[in-house]
Amino acid sequence: MPSKQIATSTLWQMASQITMAALSILTVKFVAIGLTKELAGNYNSAYGYLQLFGILADFGLYAVSVREVSKAKDKSKVLGALIVLRTMILILSLTVALLLVWFMPQWKGTPLPTSVLIASLVPFFTLLAGIIRTIFQVNYKMHYVFLAEVTQRIITTGLIGSFIFLGVRQSTDLQHLHMMLFFGGVGAFILFVISLFYGDRLMKVRPTIDIAMIKSLAKKAAPFGIAYLCLAFYRQFDITMIALLRPDFELQNAYYGFVVRMADMGFLLPTFLLNSTLPILSERDGNGEDTKVLLGKTFTVIMLIGITAFLFAALWSRPLIQLLTTEQYLSTALRPGSDTALRLISIPFLLNGVILYAFYVLLNRHVWKRLTLTLFAAAVLSLTLNYILIPDYGFVGAAYTSIIVHVMLAIVLLPQALKEMPMQLDRVIVKQWAIFGLGLGLGLGLFRPILVNELSTLIGLIAITIWMGTLAWTLRLHKSLL
Repeated sequence: MPSKQIATSTLWQMASQITMAALSILTVKFVAIGLTKELAGNYNSAYGYLQLFGILADFGLYAVSVREVSKAKDKSKVLGALIVLRTMILILSLTVALLLVWFMPQWKGTPLPTSVLIASLVPFFTLLAGIIRTIFQVNYKMHYVFLAEVTQRIITTGLIGSFIFLGVRQSTDLQHLHMMLFFGGVGAFILFVISLFYGDRLMKVRPTIDIAMIKSLAKKAAPFGIAYLCLAFYRQFDITMIALLRPDFELQNAYYGFVVRMADMGFLLPTFLLNSTLPILSERDGNGEDTKVLLGKTFTVIMLIGITAFLFAALWSRPLIQLLTTEQYLSTALRPGSDTALRLISIPFLLNGVILYAFYVLLNRHVWKRLTLTLFAAAVLSLTLNYILIPDYGFVGAAYTSIIVHVMLAIVLLPQALKEMPMQLDRVIVKQWAIFGLGLGLGLGLFRPILVNELSTLIGLIAITIWMGTLAWTLRLHKSLL
């Protein structure tokens, strides 16, 4: 596929995430306003706990589905087998998640088990929609994904926002918590329905019970699944460890959980770019064509995303948290707050794209054993450091653990990826990247002193967006990267 189709596909996905991020700001704001910190902590803990099982349920099937469906003669049959396999693993994974949360002694008598039960609707319908997303990915019709995801977020945000409109403030009522979680499930169901409707127009969507094909797909997905599971342990298990190791986990995850959700959205942007690149990369690499230029441009875009996220999180942590939540989530002289967590997580923002780039390159070359061992070591390191640091330092310890693990993985994985598939970095593009980063950092630094309330932060965001666009246009980044 031409690079323009990759760019268009990626831009649709980025447009979807930017729009969803804007709506998520409202959702997070509504939750922070509507619920007490304790109930907000349960809200974040429920989704944080389910993330691990959601990745286990994914089992690497999306990465495999893009590759297998794109090259299959009978695409509909392969997709149907993937749907059956996804459903089987999804039901098994969520069943284990629900059994564990109900029997953990630390969580008995807390709102968490019921919260997880209701919140499980979100990964169930989201992952079912995710396998249908393959259709749009391989056909480069990602505007349908934009439509489905944005509609989902509008519905969820609107329903949760209705509580605020009706006057709910700092509620201690568990029914309000449960309804907010349920609204997330409603949005996920709408995402699934829209995806199925438009996906069926492009490719027949029917379950296919072909045991031999399902076993073959499961075998191909297993390396991805193991690698993704290890990745989940080092990147997303810290909220659950806080819930296991801290008696005040509700407050800890109230401060940390909102930041982790922001981080998850930032982590997704490089993933979308790599998912768009994977089909053509596999095709060219399989045909013995030169992929150095393609990889160089892909890595540069990833680093542009990374430096942007890093600078915003590092320099604007306090005004962004003030905008996203309320004053009570900000740091004080007596305790760290969500802005402290965001500032610390800025380093993983920068390094995550490097790790994901190496991840995709190594899996494309089927170097999964070495990759899995490295990620397994990272997972063990993360679990160990979290076990040591969280009891004394809470979410701050979890943030420091994330920094250490991301630095280690970037140092270890990138050289392996470059050895397997070298890239060609254009000096002009590297120079443009550096100037863009310096210019953005300067702009953020100059604006920071005047961001004293929510209105000034909104104005600042608009101004800095215009500044970023001006920088990119002046440097002709759009032409250099196409």
